[in-house]
Amino acid sequence: MNKEYGYIRVSSREQNEDRQLIALREVSVPEQNIFMDKQSGKDFDRPQYKKLIRRLKPDDLLYVKSIDRLGRNYKEIQDQWRVLTKEKGVDIVVLDMPILDTRRGKDLMGTFLSDIVLQVLSFVAESERSSIRQRQAEGIAAAKAKGVRFGRPAKPLPENYLSVYRRWKAGAITGTAAAAECGMPLSTFRYQAKIYEKRLNKQ
Repeated sequence: MNKEYGYIRVSSREQNEDRQLIALREVSVPEQNIFMDKQSGKDFDRPQYKKLIRRLKPDDLLYVKSIDRLGRNYKEIQDQWRVLTKEKGVDIVVLDMPILDTRRGKDLMGTFLSDIVLQVLSFVAESERSSIRQRQAEGIAAAKAKGVRFGRPAKPLPENYLSVYRRWKAGAITGTAAAAECGMPLSTFRYQAKIYEKRLNKQ
């Protein structure tokens, strides 16, 4: 007996999958046949998607809410579409795009139209992903220009650092001894010394 499956993907654990879940329930996909990944759509290396692929048999039906839920990589979406429809013999329905329903138009013209729409939508999905990356990069650059710091906050220097630094600079102690007194590696001691000296030069 042919089975119906659904696939859901959200990009992070904070995103809500309810909209996709409701859409799959509306077409009566059994709960146990719904597979969900909470990770990026940049590739198809996803645990639940792989599990779904292993479960699918010829003439089964797979529902997805929209093409970007399947993935966001233009070439890989097309490759997976071929794997599912040609190698696995599965039908696919993209609920947000009725023309992407492989049960319909299995003639040459229907297949041709579906291929064109798939290519366009796959391209749009990847273009959107590239735009998101560009906006993120621009946002980070703008924030850095305003003085916003990213990453872990710098560890405060030990209270004795300046006095030890002055003794080391005067040649009273070696760098190794100075670093040991401050409780830090020699490379860190010298790195902090450079930062301090740059700050002095700007004053």
